[in-house]
Amino acid sequence: MSGIERVTVPLLDALEVLPDAHRRRQFEVHGWNLMRTTHRAGPTIYRVLDRLENAGPWKDANPDPSRPRRRFYELTLNGLARAYDLLEARRPAALGPARRPLGRSAPGPAILRPLARKFAVRRELPGGEA
Repeated sequence: MSGIERVTVPLLDALEVLPDAHRRRQFEVHGWNLMRTTHRAGPTIYRVLDRLENAGPWKDANPDPSRPRRRFYELTLNGLARAYDLLEARRPAALGPARRPLGRSAPGPAILRPLARKFAVRRELPGGEA
């Protein structure tokens, strides 16, 4: 997400949904879910998703190739760490105790960045997936 030049209110609204989605192990997010949760219009959400995808924290995923294509997005570990950074800087209440599992702190960059490096190295090995 370092490629995002401008942090907008709709971007922060969309990023607020992501920690909850990850806690529920819902790693792939559909634009409709974001629209419903953030109460934002479709074009607004899809512009945010396009910006995130261009910045690199999203991977486009199609969960069932036998069905008509639906765009699902999966947040990378680096993207999740950056989302936490932005929310902590701009909307600390979004990561407040009421939204943290069992009152624990949300995993921050100190935890997520080493994991991202570990998985990035694994992907770069011969035979690893990109």
